Amino acid sequence: MTPVRVGLRCDAGATRGVGHLVRCVALGEELASRGVRPVFLGDTGGLPWAEEQLARRGFARVPGPDTPDGAVAAVKEHGLAAMVLDSYTLDPACAGALRERGVPVLAVVDGDLRGQDADLYLDQNLDAELAAPPLPPDAVRLAGLRYVLLRDDVLRLRPTAPVRHPGAARPKVLAFFGGTDAFSAAPPLCRLVLGTGLPLELTVVAGTPALHRQLLSLPVGPEQAIHVLAPTDRLPALVAEADLVVSASGTSTWELLCLGAAAALVWVVDNQELGYERVVARGLSAGLGHLSDLTDPDGSHAVAARDTLRRLLSSPNARAAASARALGAVDGLGRARVADELLALVVSRRHHAA
Repeated sequence: MTPVRVGLRCDAGATRGVGHLVRCVALGEELASRGVRPVFLGDTGGLPWAEEQLARRGFARVPGPDTPDGAVAAVKEHGLAAMVLDSYTLDPACAGALRERGVPVLAVVDGDLRGQDADLYLDQNLDAELAAPPLPPDAVRLAGLRYVLLRDDVLRLRPTAPVRHPGAARPKVLAFFGGTDAFSAAPPLCRLVLGTGLPLELTVVAGTPALHRQLLSLPVGPEQAIHVLAPTDRLPALVAEADLVVSASGTSTWELLCLGAAAALVWVVDNQELGYERVVARGLSAGLGHLSDLTDPDGSHAVAARDTLRRLLSSPNARAAASARALGAVDGLGRARVADELLALVVSRRHHAA
C-alpha cells in the first residue's frame, strides 16, 4: 500500500533562521511515526545543520514552489494528500489555490494569517487562543501552547519534575541565539554574563567563524570559562545540562519551556517582542530586554540585565522556581494534537471524494 504523503513547505537560511524548518521537522516526525511520509519543499539556505536535520531523519526534500500554480503542480508531481505552509514570504494565494482543488491546507502562522485561505491554522504562541481573527468558512484554528510542535530530540529529554541541579561552585550557562544568530546577539549577551563577575562555565553556540572569534576574545574573569561551539544537534542535551540558559525569544522558547529550563531571554527582531513580553509577564522566563539596548555594557538597560543574570546565577532556588513554572506551561503533546486534526481532515476529504 502506498503511504500517504504530506508536503511541508518551509525555508531556512542565514537571514530567515531555522525556526520554520525546526517546527516542520517536529510535525514531520509525528507524521512519520504514523506511517505518513513527509516531503519537505523548500530551501535550506546552504546551512549544513539544516540539511542534516532532514538527512538524518530520512526526510525527502525537493525545491519549494513560490507561486499558486507551482504549489498545485507540486501536489500533483509528488502525490501529496495535504500541504503544510510555514513561511512569512510565500505568496499567500498558494493556500487558496490548493484549497480550491480540494487539497487540505495547514497554515502555520505567528499571529498574522497573511491573507491565507487555509483549512487549518496553527498559531502555537503563548496566549494565541485569546485572539479571534476572522477565518474562512469551515476553517479551524489551533492556538496556544497546547499545539506547540517539538522535536523528538526535545521530547525524549523532557523531565518528569522541575529541574534542580545541585548547587555548583561554577553554574553552567548555555547561550544560543537561533540557528544562525543573524543579528550577532551572542557577543554582547555573553559579555553581560561574564560581566556578572561570578564563577561560571559558559558554553555558547556561534553561528559563524567571525562570531566564534569575537566570543573567544571576550575578557574572562577569575573562575570563569567560555567554550564556543558550532551549531549542534546536541543543543537540547546542553539545555538539559545547564543551570541557566540565555537565549533569544522565538521558536526555541517553547523547547526551553518543555525542558523545564531556567532561562533569561532577549528579543532581537520585532516579531519576537509580543511573545517575549507574554513569556516574561507570566514569569516563565526572565527578561533581559531588547538587543539594541544591551550593546553598551554601561547603559542602564545593560546594567539591569546584568543584575537579573547575577540574581539567577546566585540563587539555585530562583532557578528551580523558574524551572517549575516553565515545565508546567508545555506538556509536549502539541504535535500529536496537530497531526490528529490534519490527518482527520485528509481522511474526511478522501471520503467525500470517493
